Amino acid sequence: MDSPPDRVTSPNDRQGETRMDRANRNAMRPMDRILIGALLFLAMMLIGIGAARAAEIVPSVGLTRATSGDGDLKTFAGVALRGSVLPMVKSEIGVAYRNEPYFNGDLNVKMWPVTASLWLSPLPTLYFGGGAGWYHTTYDYKEGLGLQDQTSQEFGTHLGGGLTIPLVPAVASLDLNGRYVMLREKDSPIAPGGIKQSFWSTALGLAIKF
Repeated sequence: MDSPPDRVTSPNDRQGETRMDRANRNAMRPMDRILIGALLFLAMMLIGIGAARAAEIVPSVGLTRATSGDGDLKTFAGVALRGSVLPMVKSEIGVAYRNEPYFNGDLNVKMWPVTASLWLSPLPTLYFGGGAGWYHTTYDYKEGLGLQDQTSQEFGTHLGGGLTIPLVPAVASLDLNGRYVMLREKDSPIAPGGIKQSFWSTALGLAIKF
C-alpha cells in the first residue's frame, strides 16, 4: 500500500505559524509574571502559617520616592504578617498602597503591592534580605490629555532590611523598615523612553505579636 504523500508546507503556512507562535509568546509573558508572583505568595503564606508560633502583624505608614518621578516624597500605608521559619530566618507577607505622580501631575501611578519576603535576623533587633511581589498598577492620566487610563499586573523584586525596638517585651515593638523595589520600565504615550517604576521606601510600623 502506498504511503500518503508528505504534506508540503507553503511559505504562507510558515508565516502563519510564526505569527501564531509570536502571539502566544507575547500572551504568555504577563501570565508568567503573575504565576511566578502567585506561587511565591502561596509558598511564603504556607511557611508563615507553619510558623504561626512566633507570628506578628505589622501595620505601618511610610515614605516612598520613585527613581524617576516628580521627586517629592509621598506617604503610603501597609500591613504585613511576619513569622519565624528558623531561629534566624523570618518570612513575611505584605500588602500596601502607594500613589506616585509623574510629569508634573500628567500621570498618577496608583499601585497595590502584594509582596513576599525572607529576612535573615542574626540579631533579635536586626534583619535584612529580600523577596518578590505582584504589583497591581493603574496608570491614571490627566483628563485634559485625552488618554485612556491603563491597568496592568507587574512582577518585581526587592532588597532591604530593618530594625526592631522592643516596647513591651513579648507583646509589641517598633519596626523601622527600608527597601529598594525593582520594577521594569513601562511604555507610556507621554514618555518615549518609558516610565522608570523602581522606587525607594521607608516605613515605621508597630509589630504586634500574637
